[in-house]
Amino acid sequence: MLKRVITQLIITMSLLVSFSAFSEEAKDPATHKLAYFTLQPDLTTNFHTKGKKLGYIQVRVDIMVASDADLPIVERHQPLIRDAIVEQLGEESEDKIKSLSGREDIRKHLVDKINNILLAETGRKIIADLLFTKYMYQ
Repeated sequence: MLKRVITQLIITMSLLVSFSAFSEEAKDPATHKLAYFTLQPDLTTNFHTKGKKLGYIQVRVDIMVASDADLPIVERHQPLIRDAIVEQLGEESEDKIKSLSGREDIRKHLVDKINNILLAETGRKIIADLLFTKYMYQ
């Protein structure tokens, strides 16, 4: 009987400790609060076409970071980020820009490219994701 009571007490105490640690983690807003940074103004650049006609693309980019504490870092490095996006879009082919799968490939590649740039500048990867909230081409 005493063994059963002690066992139940130990289980109850371990559950209480687990729940209190979980609630402390949930209370920390910096660990769970996603934030977005919109690059303003929109980015416009040319891309390669098959013919002699010049193609252009205009995008609005929202950058998602894991914590709102990282927003000043993204804002400070905005010129590098904008340059990387314009450079990448300018290198893409017409087929890739105009297809949905190509657009997704470009988006994923930009996340990696920007994270590598910010890793060199800040010592860590900051970008959680990147969204094209406007994507127009001609």
